[in-house]
Amino acid sequence: MAELARNLKTESVSRLQPTPPWRIAPEQSVAEAVALMRQQRVGCVLVGRADEELIGLFTERDLLRRVLAAGLPLSVPVALCMSRDPVVVHPKDPIGFAVRLMEEGGYRHLPVVDAAGRPLGVLSVKRIVHYLAEHFPSTIYNQPPDPNVVPRQPEGA
Repeated sequence: MAELARNLKTESVSRLQPTPPWRIAPEQSVAEAVALMRQQRVGCVLVGRADEELIGLFTERDLLRRVLAAGLPLSVPVALCMSRDPVVVHPKDPIGFAVRLMEEGGYRHLPVVDAAGRPLGVLSVKRIVHYLAEHFPSTIYNQPPDPNVVPRQPEGA
């Protein structure tokens, strides 16, 4: 466990190989954003023009909460439904810092940006889980069961 804690403090976000920064312009439609997300098999797209600072982030959660639940058509500009000024990380930030931001903010994706705020990639919870399972399998897989975590009622249908 000490090795895991040390590595989360010393290894950088770039080690996780963030996914490419798939981007959409703010005036493009939600339908176009969703099509890009489906095509690239990602849970979010970045909003902004090429080689410019990041404006926002559009996620599956934004689609559900800000578009579908609000009864908006998929033709609305993504700028109306995106998360503005998202929390970001830099490539040299420690992995533990990114994990803490995700946990505190309830984020599943963090844009990775350069010093000028230009997107370099997207860090997802999925990447972090894969990193942990790959580099620390005994720590992850050999945890004893906690009797206090057992559900009191069965889940599902």
